[in-house]
Amino acid sequence: MSIRNALLALIASLCLNTAVFADTLALNPDHPQRYVVVKGDTLWDISSKFLRDPWRWPEIWHINPEIKNPHLIYPGDVISLVFRDGKPVLELTRGRPTIKLSPTARTSRLESAITTIPSSAVAQFLKRPRILTQAEINQAGYISYAEEDHLISGEGGKIYVADLQQDDSKDYSIYRIGNVYRNPDDKNDILGYEAIHVSDARLIREGEPATLRIVESYRETLLGDKVMASDEEAIDNSFTPHAPGNLSNGRIISIFDGMSRAGQYQTVVLNLGKMDGMELGHVLAVRKKGIKVTDEQSEDFFKPQVQLPDERSGLLMVVNVFDRVSYALVMSAVKDIRIGDPVTKP
Repeated sequence: MSIRNALLALIASLCLNTAVFADTLALNPDHPQRYVVVKGDTLWDISSKFLRDPWRWPEIWHINPEIKNPHLIYPGDVISLVFRDGKPVLELTRGRPTIKLSPTARTSRLESAITTIPSSAVAQFLKRPRILTQAEINQAGYISYAEEDHLISGEGGKIYVADLQQDDSKDYSIYRIGNVYRNPDDKNDILGYEAIHVSDARLIREGEPATLRIVESYRETLLGDKVMASDEEAIDNSFTPHAPGNLSNGRIISIFDGMSRAGQYQTVVLNLGKMDGMELGHVLAVRKKGIKVTDEQSEDFFKPQVQLPDERSGLLMVVNVFDRVSYALVMSAVKDIRIGDPVTKP
């Protein structure tokens, strides 16, 4: 073998070994051998105790077929780290026993299963979040008049709705159109419209306009707000964190509550949705583009400009997915996260 071929073979071998090493499942250096789950824990918390990269939980979690609902973890359960064929594995042992309230009652647990992330952090997304298309907005009913000519209605108030799409349901949700989400590469391409859930109402008289009464109010209800049949499907907060497959041109296009920057447990909007392969639980890295700086230490008369490398500024987890956009929760942030920041595989 020539020296040139030997060098090429050595380089190829080093690249392969580096790739294999980079893909090795790395444990948290401070990981416990055994952990007892407590109330308030989340799956992300527990995964972080054992793994350097908590989104790789599916690679280490052992599903025990002898345990009922082995994918659910409860306070009191014990998680143990063992090694099989030299590879780390997490095993679950049920902790607190189930109870029966009477001889004929079904067996139940004292505690609820833990969630993936804190429910309080995504409470506003766990019930009837919507991203609407222009067609859906055009087809929705709207509040044309309120009881006693009020401009603002609250719980118990009677409202009159024009163009209501009536079906078998008596329950309706009321939305106010918020932000317009646009493709950052083509401002004429609208990805969707934010629908702010303001109240719930019940149909009390059909007709044109239809008469509804507000049964629950989250903020003031105004003339012109859109009325649509209630969607009872809530977000599942027990999904598993995992990395996406292929990912291209992802960016943060908005931050909730009109903020200019986001920190831990704040919510951002991404220009990626179901059509881009986004799923609940996808974990993404936020990148901060490296800036150009002047090398003042250079001996050149004209100091050269140096491009600093991009750096990770935080981690996001996707908590709700629509056709062309997603909501993601900031799980960690080491630098300010801003609108326009790119997102990549972690």
